[in-house]
Amino acid sequence: MSTQEKDLFLTVLKNLKVPDGYSSNISRCVNLKERKLSNLKSHDCHILMQDIFPLALRSSTPKQVFAIVSQLSSFFKALCSKVLDPKELDQLESKIALTLCNMEKIFPPGFFTIMVHLLIHLAAEAKLGGPVHYRWMYPIERFLMRLKDYVRNRAYPEGSIAEGYIAEECLTFCSRYLEGVETVFNRPQRNCDIIENADVYKFSSGGRVLEKVESVVLDQKSLAQVSTVN
Repeated sequence: MSTQEKDLFLTVLKNLKVPDGYSSNISRCVNLKERKLSNLKSHDCHILMQDIFPLALRSSTPKQVFAIVSQLSSFFKALCSKVLDPKELDQLESKIALTLCNMEKIFPPGFFTIMVHLLIHLAAEAKLGGPVHYRWMYPIERFLMRLKDYVRNRAYPEGSIAEGYIAEECLTFCSRYLEGVETVFNRPQRNCDIIENADVYKFSSGGRVLEKVESVVLDQKSLAQVSTVN
């Protein structure tokens, strides 16, 4: 990629906004000055490969490269779906072989490591193991990060993890019997979209504002249009 293509690609990622819980804030991992992506988590790489690359690379890569990236993205998207069809897996297994052959025409031999070759076997593994989301490591990695936060004495990390885990379990058990205190059981959600006095509003859609609040007074024509739509 040329310098302009890198700037265009990284600018798209820098301005990217995704729903809460969809991924981490990928824009924080973008360094426009050095033209680098850093500190990406494994789930962020999964989201980039599956959903974002086909959009972000549309105007910054040649058509042949973009076609291969789109094929890889559709392959991972179909492979990681909630429901898998054995017939569709057979098609994926044949298509990914053609995709790798097309990649060999563009990328140098050093690009094809054992991880790239692993794509050939993913569809066959899905036939044996079932849907991928029951077997991937993202929940385990999140839990290991939680255990890592328990470490206070780096000389004895195992003991710190054990003490921290036991302390949290004890506090969680005791919090079931506390009243008038905020606990993990009565704590409000991070994105609490409960609307007070919902009967006052014209529409019943929930939500809360994220930026400046502006009031708009509708004239009779606009009000009639809104009433017709509702």
